Amino acid sequence: MKQKMSTQRLAFLGMMTALVFAGNYARIVMPVPVGGVPSFTLANILCVLSGLLLGPVGGLASGLGSALYDLTNPLWAAECWITFLTKGAMGLMAGVAVSAGRRGPEAGRATYGRYLLSAVAGCLTYYVLYYLKDFFYNGMLLGGLQPQAAAVTLLAFVPTSLFNGGVAVIAAPPLALAIREALKRSGLRLKTA
Repeated sequence: MKQKMSTQRLAFLGMMTALVFAGNYARIVMPVPVGGVPSFTLANILCVLSGLLLGPVGGLASGLGSALYDLTNPLWAAECWITFLTKGAMGLMAGVAVSAGRRGPEAGRATYGRYLLSAVAGCLTYYVLYYLKDFFYNGMLLGGLQPQAAAVTLLAFVPTSLFNGGVAVIAAPPLALAIREALKRSGLRLKTA
């Protein structure tokens, strides 16, 4: 079954892509004793928000916005394709999770609980992929580290990851509910699936 994307939904997808891109510039770098540059950014909130508002298509906004940002920074440009996949998976999983609960008597109802669980699913997906990438790609392949040493370097990123993920899980669901309510009052409807 082929489904067309409405002009409104396409415009919202473009806007969310731009917001994810811009959200990466609001960055606070966290100093760590071993390699890497962990940081707090608003982009994680916006990646999850893309999935909550657009459904699985939100993964495109989160992946594309983040990958485009990586292309503007020589430090991350070589890994933009990985960022597209990992951040895209974050929005995709949040979108899949929020869309999965749209059956039966609850169909069409946006609830905080559904959004919260979907945000957790999106963040968990991203951080599993992020740590796998850091372990294999950055640690063992590029860094030439033994598996044990590569695993130890990941520990330095845990506090920042927990903070980033926690803020995204806390902030994205109420933002999604507020935006949905504002759209509803304006007579606009944004389908998630």
